Amino acid sequence: MASFKIKKGDRVVVMSGRDKGKRGEVIQVMPRENRALVRGVNIVRRHQKQTQAQEGGILSKEGPIQISNLAIEDPKDGKPTRVGFKFVGDGEARKKVRFAKRSGEEIPERK
Repeated sequence: MASFKIKKGDRVVVMSGRDKGKRGEVIQVMPRENRALVRGVNIVRRHQKQTQAQEGGILSKEGPIQISNLAIEDPKDGKPTRVGFKFVGDGEARKKVRFAKRSGEEIPERK
């Protein structure tokens, strides 16, 4: 299973495809398929059959987008950046964190 530099809750920029330049928050990451769902990006329309619980009709929802087409938004200026890892602290308090290679700023963990 792959480990990605992009995680749920991150702000990302789409680098290629029909939604190039759009920005959004990662809703879900699918490591097995190398894809992610981004809020407001790659909107697809699905025909939904009516059930007792749900109304029928045409629904719009986010489709998965390839991870390689996404770049993290730099926390400093909002432009796309690559991600690096570094260790902060020492001894027991040592922690691995992500940082933006563009500005050197730490990427905050979102819940």
